[in-house]
Amino acid sequence: MKLLIKAGQVVNPASGLNTVQDVAIAGGRVVAMGANVADFTPDRVIDASGCMVVPGLIDLCARLREPGFEHESMLESEMSAAVAGGVTSLVCPPDTDPVLDEPGLVDMLKFRAEKLHQARVFPLGALTKGLKGEVLTEMAELTESGCVGFGQADQPIVNTQVLQRTFQYAASFGYSVWLRPQDYWLGKGVAASGPLATRMGLSGVPAAAEVIALHTIFELLRSTPARVHLCRISSAAGLALIKTAKAQGLPVTCDVSVHNLHLIDVDMGYYDSRLRLEPPVRQQGDRAALRAGLADGTIDALVSDHNPVEADAKNLPFAQAEPGATAVELLLSLALKWAQEDEVPLARTIEALTTGPAKVLGASLGSLQSSLGQLAIGGVADVCVYQPDTHWEVSAANLRSQGKHSPFGGYELPAQVRATVVSGYVAFDATRANEGAQ
Repeated sequence: MKLLIKAGQVVNPASGLNTVQDVAIAGGRVVAMGANVADFTPDRVIDASGCMVVPGLIDLCARLREPGFEHESMLESEMSAAVAGGVTSLVCPPDTDPVLDEPGLVDMLKFRAEKLHQARVFPLGALTKGLKGEVLTEMAELTESGCVGFGQADQPIVNTQVLQRTFQYAASFGYSVWLRPQDYWLGKGVAASGPLATRMGLSGVPAAAEVIALHTIFELLRSTPARVHLCRISSAAGLALIKTAKAQGLPVTCDVSVHNLHLIDVDMGYYDSRLRLEPPVRQQGDRAALRAGLADGTIDALVSDHNPVEADAKNLPFAQAEPGATAVELLLSLALKWAQEDEVPLARTIEALTTGPAKVLGASLGSLQSSLGQLAIGGVADVCVYQPDTHWEVSAANLRSQGKHSPFGGYELPAQVRATVVSGYVAFDATRANEGAQ
């Protein structure tokens, strides 16, 4: 199908492009832009007047709850939520049920995702069997099945020798290791350590839990330079260490979640379980540092940390509630909210959702490496079209995800996605009742 996105403000951070022009798509690729589309005869036209046209968003942390919740059709709903939020590619952590530590499980997930013909799914394989931190998985077999890296989700590796071996193995074969830095013994709390957690009687997670884990990772990397991506940084102290490590040339990248970018511990109010998150949101100084770090590029990507939780598991006392929140549909709007509040240039904002994540994935993208996260002639046609001058309210009724719990419930957020194109296919069109139809 030939598709023409007409008269939109095209923003491509990779090239510095920011101008009103048309984008012509055929065969899943961008075939012409600007004046070059004069002779293009489309089968369908998307009128993008008054809208921004940007590369499809890449979310480096979105749980789809499959395998494990097939009876609830979670994959269908969460993929629908992703494209409704402009997300065309997402990375799925390995803490499914069962854990993604066998090639057959990865094959099944990719097969089901591809049948839906919506966003691309890039699975992370488990770094250790069952995420128990003891025995390494067969990384070569998992890579052949489509894993783009290997991680532990929220499960730390307690044994430092095992962690060292994972770096050695990954470095030898060019695999990337994805870790959320948190010390096992200090990270067992349910809220950020501080006066508020003490007053509320909640067990705390100190920033030292992140800092100690980062020190361990960096010391191991000095002798074994594996590529490591640090997931969902939460503290100012941790970010300072990462900045130093990058300056020293260590092969590390990092991301931050929308929750830690916008929220602090006092937002939990009177034990609001929607704020039961991992990592926990911290104090105002931490949030300020994270926002500055994302703006100056120290933090490579902004992620949704989408983790839909059932009502029965969320509507519990704070310490007993399951951690997680629905966020993939909010990713773009929350990024733009941050940009407006901190006066961050639009190009940098979109870069943190597109080019930055694509660079983190790097060579694991294979043939997509040269074009994912950008709009260029000959590149893959992943596009997000959004209207910047509108607002919408975050509510259960407005969320397509089966998870209806978000700490941003009731917020009025900027920008609404009008269309999402994945490899030339219109996966979402806000003007059509049959969303996902071509």
